[in-house]
Amino acid sequence: MKKAKRVLALLLCLVLILSAVGCSAKKDDGKKSSDSEVVTVVDNNGNTVTVKKDIQRIVVCDIYPIPSVLAVFFDSASKIVGMAQPSMAAAKNSLLSELYPEILNAETGFIDGTTVNMEALAALNPDVVFYSSGNKELGKQLTDAGYAAIAISANKWQYNAIETLNNWIDLLSQLFPENNKSEKVRTYSESVYNMVQERVSSIPDAEKAKVFFLFQYSASNISTSGNSFFGQWWATAIGAKNVGEELDSDKSTNVNMEQIYKWNPDFIFITNFNTAKPDDIYNNTVGSFDWSGIKAVKDKNVYKMPLGMYRTYTAGVDTPITLLWLAKATYPELFEDIDITAKTKEYYGDVFGITLTDEQSARIFAPLTQAGKLSVK
Repeated sequence: MKKAKRVLALLLCLVLILSAVGCSAKKDDGKKSSDSEVVTVVDNNGNTVTVKKDIQRIVVCDIYPIPSVLAVFFDSASKIVGMAQPSMAAAKNSLLSELYPEILNAETGFIDGTTVNMEALAALNPDVVFYSSGNKELGKQLTDAGYAAIAISANKWQYNAIETLNNWIDLLSQLFPENNKSEKVRTYSESVYNMVQERVSSIPDAEKAKVFFLFQYSASNISTSGNSFFGQWWATAIGAKNVGEELDSDKSTNVNMEQIYKWNPDFIFITNFNTAKPDDIYNNTVGSFDWSGIKAVKDKNVYKMPLGMYRTYTAGVDTPITLLWLAKATYPELFEDIDITAKTKEYYGDVFGITLTDEQSARIFAPLTQAGKLSVK
């Protein structure tokens, strides 16, 4: 009898042990299943952010080029449910909305400048929210509200547009590994940069073209790039001199005509953050400003910057092509073999699998005036 009881006790212990192992295995399986449904990334502010893998609804706040980067990255804008007015204005008046008309369905009323209406944001039910890394107050607000909030920076790489684009694509490729385009984008953009450097590196300082970036322009205001903004990087990258480099300021800074006459730039590049065209400079049609004595105006070297998927003065998917275009416009004799329309088609086809017609490629370099408006209202 005692022996039988001992055997029974041993069997009972064995059953309990096996049950415990089984439960543990189930818990581990559950944890693995949960882990497989999320992805963790480090954003441009160094924050570790966990996001569900099956992202279907994306909101972009105050980092304006990102909706266009996302659309080209996915070759679709169907996931973008919210973005800011400046992003929408560019989309409506560029090739972006022709390729991805669904982007025009995105809501814009949830954000005013850098201020987000949290109730309106909640109605969009986003899986992930992108915001400008400089707006840390908004980042905290989003995180405290329980959103997967990812900071994106436009200046972490000292306004190096190539490196900025490459790092944006790296981050998106970590979030969406099935769409990984890091190697293709980096390889192409760096090959363009290196080619430009090979051709302009031997230009003596005394012979470098002086360029002026007309960032914003109205009847009462002229602003340009100081020594810490994209204009400085673009000028250096094409072997030119940014006349505003003596201005020790981050982002844009206001200047007057007296200063511009003192600089007397050889080239003027008008960004798409204003509605001016070269004819407005040649004919002095904006305000009471008189540009007629400037060398760039006398030589007819005033150009409107391209507008492909977004305003090309900033980093964006058009950055490699913008670099080529700027270099060719400034030093045509060094880049006479470059067919910019053909290069644009090559870039979008080889890197993103997007087929552009000759007409679509050419239109990038003849932007609409309305694209310079920062609101669609």
